[in-house]
Amino acid sequence: MIPAFIARWFTPAPDSAAADDLRRGKSPWADSVHLLWSLWIFITPLFDRGLHGYTLTWLLCTLGSYPVFLLLFAMTQLASRRTAYLYAWGMAILCFSLLPWYYSGLSYYVYACVMLSHCDRRHFRRYVAQVLLINAIFVALAWRIGYPPSLLVIMPVTIFVICTIVMVEQIHKEKDAALSLSHDEVRRLAATAERERIGRDLHDLLGHTLSLITLKLELSRKLFDRDVDAARREVEEAEKVARHALAEVRSAVTGIRATDLAAELASARLLLESSRVHLDYGALPADLPGDVERGLSLILREAVTNIARHADASQARIEMTRERASVCMQISDNGRGGIEIDGNGLCGMRERVRSLGGTLSFESPRGQGSRLRVVVPLPLMRLVETSRASLDPVPAEPLTHTIPGQPVA
Repeated sequence: MIPAFIARWFTPAPDSAAADDLRRGKSPWADSVHLLWSLWIFITPLFDRGLHGYTLTWLLCTLGSYPVFLLLFAMTQLASRRTAYLYAWGMAILCFSLLPWYYSGLSYYVYACVMLSHCDRRHFRRYVAQVLLINAIFVALAWRIGYPPSLLVIMPVTIFVICTIVMVEQIHKEKDAALSLSHDEVRRLAATAERERIGRDLHDLLGHTLSLITLKLELSRKLFDRDVDAARREVEEAEKVARHALAEVRSAVTGIRATDLAAELASARLLLESSRVHLDYGALPADLPGDVERGLSLILREAVTNIARHADASQARIEMTRERASVCMQISDNGRGGIEIDGNGLCGMRERVRSLGGTLSFESPRGQGSRLRVVVPLPLMRLVETSRASLDPVPAEPLTHTIPGQPVA
């Protein structure tokens, strides 16, 4: 069983590199792959079979220093970023103390400079100053010990190249994390705005209607003992109002569940950009019928998902044009193509297009990307209004509030 003080020692600090990996769903052991570079400790003696080859001195230095190096490497990952630089300096000191007898210790010097980049990067000038100081100490010690002059040039240049690459990768990693956070924020704001819109719609839809139903039921209760017929009329009208409200709620819920094209395009752009695919699209046609827009949104979602998963593309384009009696949506990419058999996605899109009375064509030459073209007819507005009126379960007569003894309007 591990003692408690050792367990606390190897617990990641909240602002450590290991804690950041855990928050991103990454294994804290993933960065241990960088230890493969430490194989140079065991390979370096091959290039000098004399004084600095596989000698007893080399063996003793390796047995004594390599476990210390592994411990320092682990602590740079587990310690707070404000103090992790101390363990990187520990690697440098380990190298400098063994420099006269242990050529393989140069690997510790390389690790020290690289691991400084994993510390607090908010103080970039401090990081650069520390790397320059470590290199200056190395050059001075190696020159005094009598290391080859070429090594005094090669090692600092190598450190400069490696540290530059590591810093660029770290900057891009942070930008990707910031972009992911901005995407999450966009989704959160969109969800909040949608909830607020739903709340306003339901308030506008049901507030007046429920008040009217309450008023008519209260009136019918007061009229029940004096005028049964008038009370019955009030109850019947309350029933009509309730049925009308139910139909409006069903219509509103259908609209809430549906996805409009603008929102679907925004979601498509986020999905493709996260898959390293650049999406280009033009203006959207306005005033599309609700059922047509919902159908095209679902087709667009399926097509974009296929591009992200299977196309191996770097660019995609969505074009939508509206003619007098139809709307055309074309989705293309520059992927590998070569799709000859309809999968579940294409079959589902064909069924949706067929239900809208449209046509779907798909081309996928091998090595030339894929092109999906959907054409859906647009009904005349008069026909749409007529069909909606015929499906409305509420009679077209106005809802009135009657008072006994007064003529009905």
